[in-house]
Amino acid sequence: MDSLTQITLGAAVCVATMGRRTAPWKAALWGGMAGTLPDLDVFIDHGDPILNMVLHRAETHAPFWLTLFSLPFAALVARLQGEWGHWRRWWLALWLVLVTHALLDAMTVYGTQLALPWTDRPYGMGSIFIIDPLYTLPLLAGVLAVLLTRGSRRGHALNTAGLLLSCTYLAWSVAAQQQVERIARAALVEQGIEARRLLVTPTAFNTVLWRIVAMGSTGDYHEGYRSLLDDGSGITFRRFDGGAALAPELLDIDGVRRIAAFSGGFYKLSEQTGRLRVTDLRMGYEPYYTFNFVVAERRSALRVLPASLHEGERGDVRELLAWTWGRLQGEPLAAPFLTPTQ
Repeated sequence: MDSLTQITLGAAVCVATMGRRTAPWKAALWGGMAGTLPDLDVFIDHGDPILNMVLHRAETHAPFWLTLFSLPFAALVARLQGEWGHWRRWWLALWLVLVTHALLDAMTVYGTQLALPWTDRPYGMGSIFIIDPLYTLPLLAGVLAVLLTRGSRRGHALNTAGLLLSCTYLAWSVAAQQQVERIARAALVEQGIEARRLLVTPTAFNTVLWRIVAMGSTGDYHEGYRSLLDDGSGITFRRFDGGAALAPELLDIDGVRRIAAFSGGFYKLSEQTGRLRVTDLRMGYEPYYTFNFVVAERRSALRVLPASLHEGERGDVRELLAWTWGRLQGEPLAAPFLTPTQ
């Protein structure tokens, strides 16, 4: 999730766990700091854009390592605050902040390596977008309430209520995702589209309009959208080339293999003006994606390049937001920016 959400979640969790044992501003301050610590791994440069991507949310997001770190961290905080008598409670509060950070990230589609050091498998539920105001605002309101009332019982109650509302919203996102997945699977069968893998994720800032990607067995993929406010059960899917013809040349490249594994198979290969790319299909929309890497170029022969993040066009943001708002309300609008391969 975004930094503001993680800071707010950390503050809310720490305040709720510490209760009235310490000043609410202290709990909110240390909780907010702990809530952002795991994401500091973005400042680690592994020397390659693909490595930087797949090694983000690794050890710093694994509960095993976070648990080990939480013990000296809590002891330091308790000492600095002169509250050694509450160090066990500080440990519980800060441990919960660190672990809930990782678990919340795993609710997004990116991929969080929760099970390190035993496996580097990335986990991503994909039921919530990385920025969702409906999740963040109850947390923020609760933290502000307890701070503005200087730790009153009512303020603590409102903070707890904010946490409960945000958790309820997460549960709703999972239920909505499952409902859309059921509809999508039925629509794919009805249209005779084979789906070897199926991805269902929310569009930006909401859990009403969902994006669906179905990977076929022949290397193509289909993209469609479904709003919870749509009438009927139909979904319009458009087919796109996944670049299967390029696989024999590119799948031996380390970066391509890493993206293929990290994305769970939701990737495409493409070539444009002699530059060959691998693209993670989970984050973005056709044809604009967040993670689009140039890995080789074709001259007289194929030459592998150090991976570079291709910064292409991202489309008209205002047009996309206008389309999202209308489509979210169930309007039968054609998906923007699409050039389907028939």
